[in-house]
Amino acid sequence: MAFLFIWMITFGRMKKWFFALAVVISNIASAQVKFSITTDISLLRNFSPQQKFSVIGQTVQSIFHFAPKENLYAWIAYYTEGKFKNNFTATAKSGFTSPQQILFTATGRLNYRQISIGLRHYFKGSYNAEKDVNVYGLAGFGFLFGTINNSFSTPVDSRLYTASTMEGAGKLRRLTFDIGLGAEVPLGVNFYAYADSRTWLPASSHSSPYLHNQRNVPLPFMLSAGLRFLFDFSTY
Repeated sequence: MAFLFIWMITFGRMKKWFFALAVVISNIASAQVKFSITTDISLLRNFSPQQKFSVIGQTVQSIFHFAPKENLYAWIAYYTEGKFKNNFTATAKSGFTSPQQILFTATGRLNYRQISIGLRHYFKGSYNAEKDVNVYGLAGFGFLFGTINNSFSTPVDSRLYTASTMEGAGKLRRLTFDIGLGAEVPLGVNFYAYADSRTWLPASSHSSPYLHNQRNVPLPFMLSAGLRFLFDFSTY
């Protein structure tokens, strides 16, 4: 319960910043602004080598509608902590150190937070279609700012031994290329339900000594379902 309470407070602050940004952008737009706010629940499966885990999270989006099929989105996503374990061998730096090798298990905990800005294109329907199913695609660039924590089953003195991962905690910063595909149905006037699949592909290679493997981080697949609320001030 304590973890859930902390998660709600942290994400609550992030949502306040995001909504404040949406308000600012809306105010500097034309008087006939059309935009949507979405919120969803997301299931994430990470497929990075030696760092596979499943978590749940939430995404909040602002979508700005410049044409029936062409839109600009900005989202912020937050996920619970993922956990994974791997076996490693620490090797002595000196031939005089005994033992020469130490076998240990590293337990990693990785937490993803991400912001993304990009384009949302409707292949079928439009942002304000009130009949049938709308189908859309997403493509944009994001910034991943996560945290990683590593603990070892056996103490390893880094002054005497080398290993391919480190014990402790650090930050994870990566640029990402974000793509997705989804569909939505109208539930009422300016009110839609949607579901989509997304992924983030690493667009930078900044390493972290606390990762168990540096390749393809992040490499998640997300399934999300939520609600979209359309605000069309041109009708007032």
